[in-house]
Amino acid sequence: MKMEQHILLVDDETGILDMLEIVLRKEGFQNIKKAQSGKEALQMIQEFTPRLIVLDIMLPDISGLELCMELRKNTDVPVLFLTAKTSDYDKLAGFAMGGDDYITKPFNPMELAARIKVQLRHQQIYLHKEQKHILEFEDFSINKDSCEVKQNEIILEFTALEYSLLLFFAEHPNRIFTVAQLYESVWGQANFGDEKTVVIHISKIRKKIEPSSEKPKYIQNIRGLGYKFIPHKKEN
Repeated sequence: MKMEQHILLVDDETGILDMLEIVLRKEGFQNIKKAQSGKEALQMIQEFTPRLIVLDIMLPDISGLELCMELRKNTDVPVLFLTAKTSDYDKLAGFAMGGDDYITKPFNPMELAARIKVQLRHQQIYLHKEQKHILEFEDFSINKDSCEVKQNEIILEFTALEYSLLLFFAEHPNRIFTVAQLYESVWGQANFGDEKTVVIHISKIRKKIEPSSEKPKYIQNIRGLGYKFIPHKKEN
């Protein structure tokens, strides 16, 4: 079974990197990157997002502990330390710096692969729970906890009413609503002929989330009936 998660291996020993890559590929991991220094690892992380990092502590330019501490400023990606340091103090230091697991050299490659799978499984369970509060679509996502709308990880500026209207649409997909129904549901009061308010807000939302506001694919106008939200889901 092929696994699509990106794994970053960081060690200054070429032989260990090559051996780990062979083992992990046999276990189904396809997207594997290798770095032999902390600087190279940091550069790679700027270019792609790993789902897990196997990190040696004794690197030629920067300690793996320092590198892990630096990573923790920006990411919660699991870090599995792989090192010749075996004392309890070293293990505690690794966990204190943000490590998630610790394997000492020499090691069993199959055990390392098993521990990687455990970390990824825990991460997937966490992400699944977290994503229950996130509505994801092809071109944007809505975080219901933080009330944020993101596009390519960039937070879009929405007024409270724009956000409320978009969220109402997203939570009621494929249903046609009249302008009066939208006004009553989002503004919380009956619509006294003020259709322009709803139409203007829809226009503003379209400009922010639609690939083309001239040919909207999410919020569509059903002539003579009202508006409908088409949930183009993001493919996993």
